[in-house]
Amino acid sequence: MKDAKSAVRWIRKNALTYNIDPERIAAGGGSAGGHIAAATGTSTAFEEDGEDKSISSWPNLLVLFNPVIDNGPDGYGHSRVKGYHKQISPLHNITKETPNSIFFLGSTDNLIPVKTGEDWDRRIKAVGKKSELHIWKGQGHGFFNYRNKVIFDEILVKMDAFLKSAGYLK
Repeated sequence: MKDAKSAVRWIRKNALTYNIDPERIAAGGGSAGGHIAAATGTSTAFEEDGEDKSISSWPNLLVLFNPVIDNGPDGYGHSRVKGYHKQISPLHNITKETPNSIFFLGSTDNLIPVKTGEDWDRRIKAVGKKSELHIWKGQGHGFFNYRNKVIFDEILVKMDAFLKSAGYLK
């Protein structure tokens, strides 16, 4: 988490050098990587000591592929993080500062239940943010990879439309 938040802060700090808009930084990932991306946009903990905290470590947009977002007692991986699950669980740290998000999930994912995706979608919308939840029927964990070109292309179209609606793509 500290590395991910430091990376967002570094990108924002060096945005002009690399011709990046510091107000349009997206974080994304799948499964555990999706957890890290979502947590950068929800958790106020896990900041690296000695960094300039006046530079935000939160992304402006989240692109999530079957992310681990519930680390609570009934969520994934709770036994590994039970001492600090309230600080690291994206689902339990949604605020009005949480970025807009798009969330891809398979209906038969054995790690991330559909209910978890629906809870994320509902909670994001409840704080006034945009959320898109896309569920692929009959697909399991990691379904979005290039194994199935039709599904892969469908996801790219939806992701591109979301990025266009947010002004990230033309």
